[in-house]
Amino acid sequence: MKKFITLSMLFMATALFAQEEATEKKLSISGSVDTYYRTVLTASDALTPATESSFADQTGFALGMANIIASYEGEKTGVVADLAFGTRGLQAVGGGTDVFINQLYAYWNVSEGTTLTLGRFNTYLGYEVISPVGNFNYSTSYMFSYGPFSHVGLKADFALSDDFSLMTAIMNVTDVNNNTTGDYALGAQLGYSGQFLNFYYDGGAGIGFEIDYTGGFDLSDDFFLGINAAYQDNDGAGFYGAALYPQLATSDSFTIGLRGEYFQQLEDGGVLANLSADESILGLTLTGSYTLENLIIKPELRLDSASEELANFPDSDGLASKSLAAFTLAAIYSF
Repeated sequence: MKKFITLSMLFMATALFAQEEATEKKLSISGSVDTYYRTVLTASDALTPATESSFADQTGFALGMANIIASYEGEKTGVVADLAFGTRGLQAVGGGTDVFINQLYAYWNVSEGTTLTLGRFNTYLGYEVISPVGNFNYSTSYMFSYGPFSHVGLKADFALSDDFSLMTAIMNVTDVNNNTTGDYALGAQLGYSGQFLNFYYDGGAGIGFEIDYTGGFDLSDDFFLGINAAYQDNDGAGFYGAALYPQLATSDSFTIGLRGEYFQQLEDGGVLANLSADESILGLTLTGSYTLENLIIKPELRLDSASEELANFPDSDGLASKSLAAFTLAAIYSF
């Protein structure tokens, strides 16, 4: 009898432990924290000169973003809640309070190759993303900064084969949480072996129309080349541009990479407030990336050169100039 009771208790404990372990696997917590130091090399930091791209634009010691991502995964359904805190999170969601919802969505794996997602999710356009963990360069490109950040809507992802994928979506106008106008946007993405062609259209209610290509190629075991090109047009106003991202791994823990970006405003107007229509900017960003456990240290040298003098590109005398150079040292921790 004692043996039976002991075996029964052991069986129940094993079952409860297995159930608890399975439950723990369904719920996961992840996130990141980043902070940085930035100094301008071509002007006084007291003038707070900055590029017109998003994030990493303060001088001196500054805070980036802390985000906590909670995800719960069932057998066929799940939910993701991504909360962002700090300056980077503030810019990413357009302002508000001290706590921001970066992403919040539910999904349903309808079949092995079909997934439906409803809620707020980060954009599918562009080579770069909001979280610094997902980017090689710490500062961001102009094409990323003036494309969509996030969408609220319904999207369907289809795995057509091992190589081909398709996504279609109906959404609010980009970066709009509460649709008070009745305007909607359509989105699509066609993927093939890591190369993606992206589309967005809102009829002029937001950014109008954008087409974007993002991808990359492993040219060797240590050398990767990323590529991004975009064209955005809203009734004659918008931009086009292209960027290359060569990255060389010199060891298991250190990689050096360059972002070379050309950004051109359209003839009828653009998106950069301080840059005239039909003017351009060439941005060169050299970044090192050293990884130690979950910590990434990124020293970065960035040079932006405009086709005209800009007030936010001051020289050492505080006068408008055509270029701005800055050095940034960032620390990023992911968990």
